[in-house]
Amino acid sequence: GTKGEGSTTAMLESCLRAAGYRTGLYISPHLHTFRERIQANGHKIAREDVVALVEEIRPLIERIPGVTTFEAITAIGFLYFARAGIDVGVIEVGLGGRLDATNVITPEVSVITSLSLDHTQLLGNTLAQIAYEKAGIIKPGVPVVSAPQRAEALSVLEKVSQERGAPLIEIGRDWDYDPGPADLEGQSFTVRRIADGGSELDGEYWTPLLGRHQLENGAAAIAALEEVRGRGFRVPAQAVRAGMRDVKWPGRLEILSREPLVVVDCAHNPYSAQTLRRALEEWFPGQRWVLIFGASTDKDIPGMLRELVPVSEYIIVTRSEHPRAAAPIELADVVASVGGGAEVSVNIRKALRRALAVREPDSGLLVTGSVFIVAAAREEWAHHTGTALPDNDG
Repeated sequence: GTKGEGSTTAMLESCLRAAGYRTGLYISPHLHTFRERIQANGHKIAREDVVALVEEIRPLIERIPGVTTFEAITAIGFLYFARAGIDVGVIEVGLGGRLDATNVITPEVSVITSLSLDHTQLLGNTLAQIAYEKAGIIKPGVPVVSAPQRAEALSVLEKVSQERGAPLIEIGRDWDYDPGPADLEGQSFTVRRIADGGSELDGEYWTPLLGRHQLENGAAAIAALEEVRGRGFRVPAQAVRAGMRDVKWPGRLEILSREPLVVVDCAHNPYSAQTLRRALEEWFPGQRWVLIFGASTDKDIPGMLRELVPVSEYIIVTRSEHPRAAAPIELADVVASVGGGAEVSVNIRKALRRALAVREPDSGLLVTGSVFIVAAAREEWAHHTGTALPDNDG
């Protein structure tokens, strides 16, 4: 997907582990440590296993010209899962789908979350082109669950599914969901299967993940679990409820502090920024924000800032230490171009301290723009508050 694939992956893994399966989880990118990308039964791969596997596959990699880093990481992950004796793996696609390294597998079920324009330089300039690349994960005869899509994307998914004889299960047509009570601890929602007389998985769920978009992801995950139940997996409803309740996916509309209010979110394209803005307006109505923003140079930065500037009373632009991070002075120019003004800060530590100094007593602090800036903010906030640092292999 473009939005929600990481959250949906985390939900699926949590539910399958709650059902008693030994799980493998493969995700990208990571927040704090590379080891987050490869997990077995809820535990990150050990440092020594990473080192040993890199040394083991190095001779093979050196024999094949043009192997990418992501391809090598995927090989390491799959080899680790094979030796760890997992029962079921939940694999997040890295980029696109059709040509992605993860697409060598034939899954029990495929899931495509909400699609929008992103990585256009690689995947295409239209939603239809991007949908075609994403639809590359659809395998002959393997069911595919789709989150609600715009018509342009849905028509492509329907066409590819039909050509490959893959049953297409759509959220909004075959399954539906309704939001329930919500607060800053989490939210309830009700899911029901519209087709085929309902499902044992119909009913009410609760998740700690905030934002109405997570209900769409939750419904997609539950629909996918129903499909694997039909393929012989034992996943009782109580395990799905436990998995949804206990899922962890940090850095996504995450509240680091209530007083002062500090929120971080890995919004990294205009659609994600729009989703974030809507969630902020619902969860924190009337709240004004001091925005700390940092982004990668290959992103649609003007599109993101057009969503975020209107809800920001003060903007500080900064950068992470990632080599793709855009220079703060360039970000300040973009803020100006969309009608705002920004203060430049050279790193996240200074940006956080400055934000805390300039904010009004009733203002919140919002950090967003990239996974890398959110990771840096989470680590710096732990330093600032004297709490336990996230595991970052430092």
